[in-house]
Amino acid sequence: MKIVVDAMGGDHAPEAAVEGAVMAAREYETEIILTGISDQVHKVLEKFDPDHNLPIQVVHADEVVEMHDSPGKVLRSKRKSSMKIGLDLVKDGTASAFLSAGNTGAVLAYSTLILRPLNGVDRPAITIQLPTLKGNAILLDAGANVDCKTSQLFQFGIMGHVFAEYILGKEKPRVGLLSIGEEDGKGNEIVKEAFQMLKVSHINFIGNVEGKEVYRGNADVIVCD
Repeated sequence: MKIVVDAMGGDHAPEAAVEGAVMAAREYETEIILTGISDQVHKVLEKFDPDHNLPIQVVHADEVVEMHDSPGKVLRSKRKSSMKIGLDLVKDGTASAFLSAGNTGAVLAYSTLILRPLNGVDRPAITIQLPTLKGNAILLDAGANVDCKTSQLFQFGIMGHVFAEYILGKEKPRVGLLSIGEEDGKGNEIVKEAFQMLKVSHINFIGNVEGKEVYRGNADVIVCD
């Protein structure tokens, strides 16, 4: 597996990104492609891998997406950025995954345009792992969308179920919907409608979950807007 790392993404790029890539390549023997301004990336890479014996290559990018750049701006004017070049490498099959600690909105915008969501998925979601009393749970969406429709919350439930089952290895993962109460009728109209859709789906939907229950580990997947 080859993983593309945006060497120019994050508050301490390229140093932090390159150092992390070197650590991963050394520990897991993972093939890594670093995208970024090649002179800067090679200079840092020389510091952490002076012998050049790790499976790391550098692909040059002329532009860098800054943290203050709007998604619309990067789509219009930064077509040679380290993010876009990295995602293009995933699209053409050169790499299997892309990683960036940079501008979240830009990553989502580029990803949606270049990789496209799967059929039946309107929008991507950010998924995070949360520690609980019974192991880790995942929560989505954790910031990709400002406003969500009922259908999108339903899709997040399906996506979370698949992720928990096939990536985390959880058998029949329990999916809960974050709401202001555990009862079926609690929540705003969007949450109540999403509840009904998830209830009749094929996944193991356990109903509403209150915020105080998230860290008790009674749900493997928590869906929220």
